[in-house]
Amino acid sequence: MSNDSGSEPASEQSEGSEKRLWYVLKVQSNREKSIREALLRGIKRDGLEEYFGEIIIPTEKVVETKGGKKRVFERKLYPGYLMIQVELNDDSWYLVRSTNGVGDFTGAAGQPIPMQEHEIARMLGREETKEETPVKIKLDFQTGDVVKIKDGAFEGFEGTIDAIDEASGKVTVLIEIFSRPTPSELEYWQIEKV
Repeated sequence: MSNDSGSEPASEQSEGSEKRLWYVLKVQSNREKSIREALLRGIKRDGLEEYFGEIIIPTEKVVETKGGKKRVFERKLYPGYLMIQVELNDDSWYLVRSTNGVGDFTGAAGQPIPMQEHEIARMLGREETKEETPVKIKLDFQTGDVVKIKDGAFEGFEGTIDAIDEASGKVTVLIEIFSRPTPSELEYWQIEKV
């Protein structure tokens, strides 16, 4: 998982950085990037860099194939949400809440609840067991779909999708051969919906 932070922390490990906690901020969907930029401008304008750390739009890389061409793009993991590292006080609270497009912090009874350590590690992609986040392949198929094979040894055959592996892009299709369903593992680009 990568993140579209594009900014360095507001200051090096200053004394106030221990007071900064990560919060989830509800924002208008499809405006995450412009709201993030507006927050960064407001922080700089009001001289509040000491209270803010990173502001992140968590994303993941996804591979999509159209017309035989692969395209890698970043997809937002949580549309309509930003992750913000901030020391909450009257000034920082007002700046965030008065920024156009910001809804509210997630929390209970109007009180923001900071994220837990394991959530922060997962969001930042710092899980120790994870070497490299696998790129997911965007497939327009589901298990049970009837498809036609357009390439390979079974070209022209029709079958039913039995299993899908998004990480590798492999699809298992049950093809009827001699009146018996026979599983055949194919690449996702070798089939099309009927």
